[in-house]
Amino acid sequence: MKIIDLRTMRGPSYWSVKHYRLIVCKVDLQALTGEWSNTLPGFAERLTALLPGIGQPHETGRHSSKQLAKHPPLTQEQLANGEPLGHVIQHVALELQRQAGMPVFWGKSYPAHEQGVEYVVFAYQEERAGRYAAQAAVELVEALCKGEDFILKPVIDELHDIREEEFFGPSTWSIVAEAASRNIPYIQLKNSSIIQLGYGVNQRRIWATTTTLTSHAGVEVAGNKNRTKAMLADGGVPVPRGTTVYSEDGLRDAIEELGFPIVTKPLDGNHGKGATIRITNWEDAVAGLKAAKEYSRAVIVEQFVEGDDYRLLVVNGKLIAAAKRTPAAVTGTGEHTIQQLIDKVNEDPRRGVGHEKVLTSIKADQHTLDILKNRELTLESVLPAGETLYLKSTANISTGGTATDVTDLMDPYNVLLAERVAGIVGLDICGIDLLTSDIAIPLNKTRGAVIEVNAAPGFRMHIAPTEGLPRNVAAPVVDMLFPPGAPTRIPIIAITGTNGKTTTTRLIAHMVATKGYKVGFTTTDGIYIQGVQLQKGDCTGGQSAEFVLRDPTVNYAVLETARGGMLRSGLGFYTCDIAVVTNVAADHLGMRDIYTVEEMAAVKGVLPRTVRKNGWAVLNADDDLVYDMARTVDCRVALFSMNEHNPRIQEHVEAGGVAAVYEEGYITIYKNSYKLRIDRAAEFPVTFGGRATFNIENSLAAALAGYLAGFDKDDIKTALRTFVPSATKTPGRMNVYKFPRFEVIVDYAHNTAGITKFAEFMDATPATRKIGVVSGLGDRRDEDTLGFSRIAGRIFDEVILRQDRDLRGKSAEFLQEIMTRGLRLDKPELPINYIENELEAIDHVLATAPEGAVITLLTENIAGVLKKLDEYEASLKSE
Repeated sequence: MKIIDLRTMRGPSYWSVKHYRLIVCKVDLQALTGEWSNTLPGFAERLTALLPGIGQPHETGRHSSKQLAKHPPLTQEQLANGEPLGHVIQHVALELQRQAGMPVFWGKSYPAHEQGVEYVVFAYQEERAGRYAAQAAVELVEALCKGEDFILKPVIDELHDIREEEFFGPSTWSIVAEAASRNIPYIQLKNSSIIQLGYGVNQRRIWATTTTLTSHAGVEVAGNKNRTKAMLADGGVPVPRGTTVYSEDGLRDAIEELGFPIVTKPLDGNHGKGATIRITNWEDAVAGLKAAKEYSRAVIVEQFVEGDDYRLLVVNGKLIAAAKRTPAAVTGTGEHTIQQLIDKVNEDPRRGVGHEKVLTSIKADQHTLDILKNRELTLESVLPAGETLYLKSTANISTGGTATDVTDLMDPYNVLLAERVAGIVGLDICGIDLLTSDIAIPLNKTRGAVIEVNAAPGFRMHIAPTEGLPRNVAAPVVDMLFPPGAPTRIPIIAITGTNGKTTTTRLIAHMVATKGYKVGFTTTDGIYIQGVQLQKGDCTGGQSAEFVLRDPTVNYAVLETARGGMLRSGLGFYTCDIAVVTNVAADHLGMRDIYTVEEMAAVKGVLPRTVRKNGWAVLNADDDLVYDMARTVDCRVALFSMNEHNPRIQEHVEAGGVAAVYEEGYITIYKNSYKLRIDRAAEFPVTFGGRATFNIENSLAAALAGYLAGFDKDDIKTALRTFVPSATKTPGRMNVYKFPRFEVIVDYAHNTAGITKFAEFMDATPATRKIGVVSGLGDRRDEDTLGFSRIAGRIFDEVILRQDRDLRGKSAEFLQEIMTRGLRLDKPELPINYIENELEAIDHVLATAPEGAVITLLTENIAGVLKKLDEYEASLKSE
């Protein structure tokens, strides 16, 4: 077997609109072509022996029963009856991830167009883990098919390591999950742990449990323990006496002042790192100093306060949760060694590596060994039955400690104290550590003290305590970031189709900007934020959409969305407000396994299926494939048509629908019996006096989208009248240069449907001679190239045939031959000149074109061609 294509979906895609995070794996079965699970002796038995979980139901999460019903396990019976190997690979890839602690379930598999090749699609939690699981699953299934052994443990270990490295920590995930439950979108910023919640101007960001509202000054204060203690003491908060030392001499002076027992900890440490408590002798004090100095040059020495360890969590000035923390410990049996007791505790299914689970496994590190040494014990010592041994000096969950929820036991005095502490330090999310004998008694009556204040406190002890009631501490964080009624998104209008999507996108973006919005939009020529081009090139994929949605100045997004992105990595957003589909025609067929125009329609149809329930799908009623998309969407539908008598429009409007039509030269919107005439289409510069019917159609779609977005007639009319096509506003889309002797048109018509529409425009364009500079289409099927060139041959009186820069694996001679054949199908005597270099071809035609000619440059090298024409124009002015 061999993986011949591996893609990662990160949003709604051709493969699934509902499941965003998918691995799409194209597998060549090679010598195993035709084999099934029941045609390979012993295969099923070897598979279930190696992965027994593959045939067992897996229940996890709130919707586990639904997941199980939709995606049942791969049972021994199914394997015996016969399953395609692609389906087996799918289940193996999912099971491998599940064994590494990533609960994923959804998948599908089916044959590709090529014989012996299958598509395997499955969910992932972490992208790198999903891609690794794909490769491992193929290798595992191939080995078992051949009767070979497969060592599973290294694979699971690697997947486990990937999860630990890349998955959100429990605190971050709790906030992200809470936001997602409220339909707030999130984006993980590239190569960082920073998460953006919401879009555009309405976004907020979190980094662990710090937020965009977290005060830098508050974090600095909390990070300096001396300053924190001083401020708290000034505020009447009980804190332990202490001082800061830098050396053993300073340590000796501190002990003389404070006496034993003491605590040592780094001045600017956190999470208990480098801290040593209950020090009762000089030797341990020196060891504590050394441990603290690994994290800070300055070391705090303070009185040890007797009492239990409590963590109080304050969010937005309110106490949210409290937990009693207990250091990692074991209890003797009189029979087992300390190491055996640790191993037994670590068998608790709630414990895992790092932040993998609600509790962390206990490690016998050097700190533990020092504790044992002080008690004259080793890991091989046997504890007496019933004796509890604390293995750490701090009660952090990350070192194996446990937590008990005590929120409901808090004395009101202590609640107020915690809220005051957070306010004094100045933190929106604040973790307060205190020691007291009883949290139900006011702190000033127990001789307890606040020992530390933490920015970015961990949530794990609250969301999943070892004992007591779990607390949804993420909810108040999201409430703080997005108070009730606060917007989290920005309006998104997305446009797709074979032809016209760039112009339609620019028309809508212009309309939105004219209304005063700060618009970000993407097109095939770049990304624009508030009218400024920030990136050049084809920017119609998911990453470009995300670029706009990440921008903190944008309050409206208009996104051109091409088929490539929906096949390559999915959309860059999960839902949109309005989706426009201009048309679907034969283009890019044969690429990425899309061979028919119906399959292409399924790709384009992804976009309207992502529209929110109360949003709108704007569909072309003149296009059968686009019109049929209305059956697949879960939103409202609006139609547009160049034919005012289109029965689909009439039926739709009579049923109460909204539509836009071209009638009697006007752009008109219908809603029930209401009729709104926007303006004469010939008045819009983009229609070239009505000659460019394809841009009338684009204006229809844009006007309808604007109307549905809430713009009134004057807004739409003004925008369409002030949108003037030019090399800067619509590069490569009907750019007309009027020179003294002739005109030059630069356009991107690149498929049969596009050139057919352009032919209608040229038929209405007077000229003494129509000359075209065209090239073969390397990334199109031969029949598409032939059809394209045939229409081009009908348009022009003379053709200069150049060579494209990217032939996509085809020879220049072959493309020249097929283009020549097509150009002369209807005009056998059509003059054709062959000039390989595009810019040289342009020089030739500019030098030889007769007066009154119209020259058409059909190009993908838009920037280069426009630059050439600008230089020509400048040369004329200098003469």
